[in-house]
Amino acid sequence: MEHLVPAASWLMALAALVSAAACLGAWRAVPWQGRQSALVMAAGMLLLAVAPLEPLAALALGAVLLVSGMLGTAGVRGTAAAATCCHRALVSLVMAACAFQGAVAQTAGEAVTVAAQAAGEAVTAAAVADPVASVAGGAASDAMGAVASAVTGHAGHGLDGVLSVFVLVGGAGMVLWTVLSAWLAPSLHHGRTARLLATESWAMAAGVAAMCIAG
Repeated sequence: MEHLVPAASWLMALAALVSAAACLGAWRAVPWQGRQSALVMAAGMLLLAVAPLEPLAALALGAVLLVSGMLGTAGVRGTAAAATCCHRALVSLVMAACAFQGAVAQTAGEAVTVAAQAAGEAVTAAAVADPVASVAGGAASDAMGAVASAVTGHAGHGLDGVLSVFVLVGGAGMVLWTVLSAWLAPSLHHGRTARLLATESWAMAAGVAAMCIAG
């Protein structure tokens, strides 16, 4: 799967551009709630595809996507665009969970690295001060490093595991929603507008699938 990650990142970027362009092309058929969701999601996909984000930046992106998802369904109940706006909101939630997952994984990894470095420095200092006691100190520091790694890893992977499940289930549900909507739901638009909205929907589905692979 590792060889698919670079291609998945490029597919995310391409899907983001296609989705945003299709949404802008169908401007009048998409309410402002849907437009802002589509544009924020496209920007988020581009950011995630270009390079890994720092934990703080990933948390900020996740928060923006959550707010965008909530705004995307505000005031659309009972309208013709309600289904597509809810579809975009689900994508925003999945992307937010993916951003939070990346932040948690990076934070846990950095904490383990810091603990290992501190243990190594303690062993070096002990060896310089008392070579005889360095063996015992090395064993103690290794044990402390292992405990710190286990504790931090357990806490990080616990939340990371929940977010991973949500991302996978949400991504699969969104792709299934896209497929069923294309087959079963009657189109409320015709001609160019219908084609643009269908392109946007499929581009979002492809982008989320690529995001699950890349993440």
